[in-house]
Amino acid sequence: MRDFIYNEMMVHVPLCTSKEAKDILVISDKAELLSAEVARHKESNLKTSGCSLNEISSLGDASFDVVISEMSSDEAYLSHINRVLRKDGQFVTAHPSLDNVEANKSLMKTLGKYFKIIMPYNIGNGKTALLASKEYHPTADVILQRADMIDGLSYYNCDIHVASFAMGNYIRKEYLGIIKN
Repeated sequence: MRDFIYNEMMVHVPLCTSKEAKDILVISDKAELLSAEVARHKESNLKTSGCSLNEISSLGDASFDVVISEMSSDEAYLSHINRVLRKDGQFVTAHPSLDNVEANKSLMKTLGKYFKIIMPYNIGNGKTALLASKEYHPTADVILQRADMIDGLSYYNCDIHVASFAMGNYIRKEYLGIIKN
């Protein structure tokens, strides 16, 4: 897969949905490429963290607008993510393939305790990520001007942003009542 597609989609989808994404947390063992994409948003302050629950539990309450995670998510982890996000915060995470229905339903149900919007979206090469938002809807609240004014992108734009949330009927039916949009 072309790494730039994954990195651009993991970062720019939440940052171009959030009204004022200033404080961004990237949780990854290899955060360099994701961090480089965050840096394209000049107004953003970036913090990176390894994948240790202890590192995340030591972060301050309501200190981030967006959290981008490549760590597997369990109840304790998601509780800390909820705590460090502001009241209108967003969380993006890698997750099992949508074909792994039970694992995804479990993850989405847990996310549903903390977020009012939970939607999978395409990040290239048949893979998806999950966007969970406390306030902003990723297709209704996309900041078009911001999405199309980012310099140097190879893939992401406002049309890709909206189109990435289109899912086939079999996915809609399988996740009916669990995907919250």
